[in-house]
Amino acid sequence: MRHIISVVVENKPGVLTRVAGLFARRGFNIESLAVGTTETPDISRMTIVAEGDEQDLEQIIKQLYKLIDTLKVFDLPADKAIERELVLIKVAASDKTRQEINQIVDIFRGKIVDVAETSMTIEIVGDENKVQGAEKLLAKFGIRELVRTGVIGLLRGSSE
Repeated sequence: MRHIISVVVENKPGVLTRVAGLFARRGFNIESLAVGTTETPDISRMTIVAEGDEQDLEQIIKQLYKLIDTLKVFDLPADKAIERELVLIKVAASDKTRQEINQIVDIFRGKIVDVAETSMTIEIVGDENKVQGAEKLLAKFGIRELVRTGVIGLLRGSSE
């Protein structure tokens, strides 16, 4: 089962290494990891996507709390969270294909962030399904480069 875990930590050198090491020691593959500072500059939030059952999730959360720099850990259930991901996709483009590429970008409410003689770079923000859908439709033009941020997320509403 896919889990999205939010970990609030002190923004110090080495914290990311300790968190990633904990997952590695427990035999978990991190599918996605996004880290950034929060509204408080000395605190960071990590959003980690990993596979495992409920018992595995409980163990990981307990182990994360044992790390000295961990302030808060919680699961982000899909029905109670807002999830987003950013993808930049550079596709081959010609005079004949630019209009169709523009239409696809519009459908996904994306942005064209760079236009060159033989390529276009597109930015799409959304949940995993939206990002994958856009990628699938743009693949027919020839994807030259692609980069994804990984999932970030917050609980809906005012509670954590």
